[in-house]
Amino acid sequence: MVQDEQAPEKLVGALVNGLNVLGYLSACSQPVGASRVARDLALNPSTCFNLLKTLVHQGLVMFDDASKTYSVGLGLLALARGVLEQNRYVVMARPYLRRIALDHGVTCTLWHVTSGERVVLVDRADNDAAIRVHMSIGQRLPMYVAALGRCMAVHSGLDAAELRARFANLRWQAPLTFKDYMRQVDEARELGYAVDSGNFVKGVTTVSTAVLDADGRPLMAISSVGIAAQLNKGAVESLGEDMRVVARRLSSAISGKVAAGH
Repeated sequence: MVQDEQAPEKLVGALVNGLNVLGYLSACSQPVGASRVARDLALNPSTCFNLLKTLVHQGLVMFDDASKTYSVGLGLLALARGVLEQNRYVVMARPYLRRIALDHGVTCTLWHVTSGERVVLVDRADNDAAIRVHMSIGQRLPMYVAALGRCMAVHSGLDAAELRARFANLRWQAPLTFKDYMRQVDEARELGYAVDSGNFVKGVTTVSTAVLDADGRPLMAISSVGIAAQLNKGAVESLGEDMRVVARRLSSAISGKVAAGH
């Protein structure tokens, strides 16, 4: 976030104060008492004490009963872990995205599974073509839509009825039936990659494959996007096979089984 970005019209004061307390404790070289925190941050002592108690309850701050002092807790590390791991995975995958984009003339994207059964675009590699598909980092999609959705469905552990319920809420520019969707999920299970031929976005072909964590659950998806007229059947198959191998390498690296480049 840009630090000098204009603030919202109304800030939540308690949240701002709580974050300031966390920032203050993170910068301290040793545990400190509530009165010092209140004094240094110009907070009402009672308010500061209640903020500290709440942060302790949430595991973000630790309280030493003997010295009556506070310090940052392991819960703060747990919050940061997801961001740190995601960044590590992005760095690991980036060279593969670039190579796929250039070798196959597509835009190659990396999607990370997030809460609420959604995925967020965390990285992208473009090709050198004059006309190509552009996607914005931070874009979010429902987890089971497009080609990446078929791959996620393969590893979701959901039965047909559960997938049907999710399918009913998806939006497509060229809608397909649930029967066709499930047939393509089965094909993705067999091939190791899925293809969306203009259903999600008309005139655009997407090829996707899932990257799994150590427990075999979908963690990320690699999706290559191109103009449909530029991707014939042979090109799609070659792209899909390449992506399947890359996804397997990344999955193995994440689970600690083999090095990413092997």
